Formats: sequence, structure tokens, C-alpha cells
Amino acid sequence: MECKSPGQRGRIGSLRGIAHAHPDCRCRKTARSAAHHPFLRSMHGVRMPHVRSGRKTHRGGKSPMKRVLIAGIGNVLLGDDGVGPCVVRQLDSTYSFDEGVELEDLGTPALDFIDHIAGLDALIVVDSVDNGKTPGTITLYRKQDLLKTASSVRMDTHSPAIAESLLAADVFFGMPPREVLLVGITAESYAAGCNLSESVRAAIDSAVQHVLSELARLDILHKKKEASPSNVWWSAVPHPQPA
Repeated sequence: MECKSPGQRGRIGSLRGIAHAHPDCRCRKTARSAAHHPFLRSMHGVRMPHVRSGRKTHRGGKSPMKRVLIAGIGNVLLGDDGVGPCVVRQLDSTYSFDEGVELEDLGTPALDFIDHIAGLDALIVVDSVDNGKTPGTITLYRKQDLLKTASSVRMDTHSPAIAESLLAADVFFGMPPREVLLVGITAESYAAGCNLSESVRAAIDSAVQHVLSELARLDILHKKKEASPSNVWWSAVPHPQPA
């Protein structure tokens, strides 16, 4: 599948001042030099994130385990924007993974996304995208695709600063995720309501398989659980009726 940059979703807020947010930061020198980065400006008072310590080893003294985060991003109250959390919950209810793998429904993080990604070996994000393709289309974005479009990746009330968080994890700590994959599902509607459109709902199983394929590429094991329903509590909430 071809990897392309995501469509424009609105300009991102900036981060200047983050270099001085924590006077004891061991990366102050790097942070000072980064203050003029075009995408790291003007967010005074932002706290510096907690950074993961060194890699842990498997129980029994095996080789260091990989730290992997599978993150579902989106607002479940805005239609197809909730597809990321739906995919992650389906993964969690259907499969078990190696010890170093975490699955999280992160909702709509902004700069605190850095907390979750600094020091990871791999980051897999599942989110809706608005890229002009047919609703339900799945497009894969790698780290370089996201960084190339850092000025156009969306950041609004229901969107994370993925590219900015990658930049900050690199510039301030030198600890960005080594591998990054965004599994983007083209949305049909962001109208208020808790139900996915049929086209996006039909793409969930394919999105799950893309995540599993990426884990296999990273030599991360998974095992299917006994059948159990995913906990998508918001799917029972009806759409508001127009006045």
C-alpha cells in the first residue's frame, strides 16, 4: 500500500518557550538550540514530559523487550473520529501481545502525547483522516510522511499533534519512537454522534490486520483470545436528533 502524506487538517499550534519550561531539564542545551524550530514555538509553561528509562529485559534474562504502543486516537462523540478507539478496543478484546506492548485509547491528546511516545521502540497510531479519498479507505503513513507534513497535520479540539510530538521527543530528548506507523482511515462524517458510518465501520477489520502485520514486521508476537465482545460502550449512545 502506498504511503502518502495526510490531507490538510488545519495548522498546528506552536511550542516556543518549552525550552524553559523545566529549569532542571538535562536537555536544556538542545532545547535552547531548538527554540527557533519552525514547528516548536510559543507554548510557554508547557511541562516537560516524563521520559521512559532504559529498555527492560524479558523475565528470565532474555534479550531486551521492545516497548510498543498501539494508540487509538479520536473523539468517540464525533462520528467517524471514533474509529481509532474502536480498532484498539477490538484488538484488546481479540488478541494478547508480548509483555512490552501497550494498547491505549488516548482520546484527543495534544502536547501530552509526548508523554506516551518518548523512548518507545515503536508507535502504531490508528486514527481517522480527511485526505479526500473514498470513505473507509486505509492509508499507511510512516514517520517520514508525518514529519514532512508537520505544518498541515491537524490539531484541533479532537486531534493530536502527532508530528509535533515526534519532533519534540527527538529535539528535546533524542528519544523519538524508532518506528512509527499511522493507520489512517478516511472518514465520511464528523457529525455529532457516537456511531460510525457504514463505510468506516467496514474498514475496522482491515485496520486490525494492518496493525497485526506491522507487529509481525517488528517480530512482536500476538495470540488470539477466546471470543469476547469489545467494550465499545459509546456505540449504544444514539445520535442526537436534529431539532
